[in-house]
Amino acid sequence: MSTEGSDANGGPGSVQEGIFKAYDVRGLYGGEMDGDTNFLLGRAFARVLADLRGKPVGDLRVGVGRDMRLQAPEMAGRLREGLEAEGAHVLDAGMVGTEMLYFMVGARELDGGAMITASHNPKAYTGVKLVREGALALSGDTGITAIRDLILAGLGDTPGGGSAEEVDITAEFEERALSFVDAEAIQPMKVVVDGGNGMAGQMVGPLLDRLPLDLIATYWVPDGNFPDHEPNPLLPENRTFIIDRVRAESADVGIAWDGDADRCFFIDDQGEFVDGDFLTALLAELVLEKAPGADILYDVRASRAVPDTVTAAGGTPHINRVGHAFMKRSMKEIGGEFAGEVSGHYYFRQFYNADTGTIPALLVLELLSKSGRRLSELVGDLRSKYFISGEINSEVADPEAKMKEIAESHPDAEVTWLDGVSVDYDDWHFNVRPSNTEPLLRLNLESLISREDMEAKRDAVLEQIRS
Repeated sequence: MSTEGSDANGGPGSVQEGIFKAYDVRGLYGGEMDGDTNFLLGRAFARVLADLRGKPVGDLRVGVGRDMRLQAPEMAGRLREGLEAEGAHVLDAGMVGTEMLYFMVGARELDGGAMITASHNPKAYTGVKLVREGALALSGDTGITAIRDLILAGLGDTPGGGSAEEVDITAEFEERALSFVDAEAIQPMKVVVDGGNGMAGQMVGPLLDRLPLDLIATYWVPDGNFPDHEPNPLLPENRTFIIDRVRAESADVGIAWDGDADRCFFIDDQGEFVDGDFLTALLAELVLEKAPGADILYDVRASRAVPDTVTAAGGTPHINRVGHAFMKRSMKEIGGEFAGEVSGHYYFRQFYNADTGTIPALLVLELLSKSGRRLSELVGDLRSKYFISGEINSEVADPEAKMKEIAESHPDAEVTWLDGVSVDYDDWHFNVRPSNTEPLLRLNLESLISREDMEAKRDAVLEQIRS
């Protein structure tokens, strides 16, 4: 949907209102977003940051980074121009992984930052992830809607007076990432990595090269054409290659990243995909060894493996809404040491509560080295006890009405509404939550009895959702 707003000079124009999402700004390049759009985003972002920080725009210091997409240099340059046009000072990090932009905002105590990326989306997409001070994400209800409204209302004349400098944060970032592990404890092992032609090869590659690994690097060179496969390992078709390669090479582990490399995914030594909630449980256990008694956050979709593991390891588990903006905010409020999401986002307090695809990769290598066990064994302990469905989508005409119907049909369960509807019994539970952008309901279900019991209950809940 197009709505009258501002053109590139701040006068009347047409802006696609649908590009403003719950967690970022994103759309098709050339059709929904272009350089003029990003110029306006830069201007409005500066004004919103000034309001959030309670200071003049001229006093703002704002970071900008971009990924390897073909249109990213143009889109980053135009957003930078917009920030400068409002009077802000820009620190331009160039082509970096998203977590490097987050790191720069936190480490250099900037007022905010903008990462030009469409993350895991196909080649045709562009987008911007926005954070305020401390790398705390903006979301629909904490900044993005305000940016949208400013643009649609018309921004008027540009005051000017801004400035920019180019910075290199690579060495600082690498030092911080390595501080999370005992690199000398990491043992020789064969590792298959799949960068999906995204930012992982440039960002994580130099760190892995320092370790005693037999590294089999695939799709490791950033290329916005994505000549091999889309940079979204959460989709089964995009991880077929790395699964086959791990098996063919008899590798110890496989690691794949999404396009902007702030998420990583693991394949065990048997070639089996490791679900994000099981990986969260393993990482939580390792974090709690280093920070005893810490608070650990997880999302409403997760297996009970997470709170059970955290509790057994002496930590305190906290359930949370899905989404990086909500997770980061809760981590800051609670003082959480670590958080994990089913979708492969992993957050660390000592990394400005930001999600990172680098630190989990290093931690898993440390875990395998120190435990002396294979990843299939570690995950197998969980797979044999917790039987999960994975996320299943269903098109539903009226998601809210359907969730209410589901809640009412389980009067003997504990029903909560933290994020969608969660229905909990002693030996099984499920969550049904709506998509932010589509008429979909997403089901995640788990049984503690057997895989057959999980499948039967999954099918029964799906029948209710789809009826």
